[in-house]
Amino acid sequence: MTDFYQLASERHSCRTYEEKTVEKEKILKCLEAARMAPSGCNSQPWRFVVVTNPEMLQKLSKLTQLCGVNHFTEHAPVLITVCEEEEPRLLPKIQEMFGNHVYAHGDLGLSTAYLTLEAASQGLGSCIIGVFDEDKVKELLDIPKGQKLRMMVALGYPNEQKMPRKIRKPMEEIARFVE
Repeated sequence: MTDFYQLASERHSCRTYEEKTVEKEKILKCLEAARMAPSGCNSQPWRFVVVTNPEMLQKLSKLTQLCGVNHFTEHAPVLITVCEEEEPRLLPKIQEMFGNHVYAHGDLGLSTAYLTLEAASQGLGSCIIGVFDEDKVKELLDIPKGQKLRMMVALGYPNEQKMPRKIRKPMEEIARFVE
């Protein structure tokens, strides 16, 4: 089993992929990891659409290339949409006080983190994509209107050298203890 800290420090945003199909079993294992992520009130507000069809990948890729970014998606063998369920189910009192989506953003982030870490543990590269034409992606993939497309993940076998880890902020800058 891979050490978590090693896995977390080695995972990086991969933007160059081999022209190699990712086995469905590996994709399913990534989705299973995402499914196991914790969520507020166990609402599990995530929905995924996995695209591996070459024609659909080309169409979808173009919808991520706004503002002159994400050209690498043209060569990603897998693109996964991460959508927020329209009406996540929460405990009634929490739902009444804070609304249905109080936890959803964090929950989707957790599930995506689990997905990308599992991908790394299998030797796959991934990159989280936050720029896309939401309406056109939803139309292309027939995603229900009530779901919110939050992010996408490119997935594939890396065809690049591991990049040196970007310098992280020092602990004293990001955390404090109240003792």
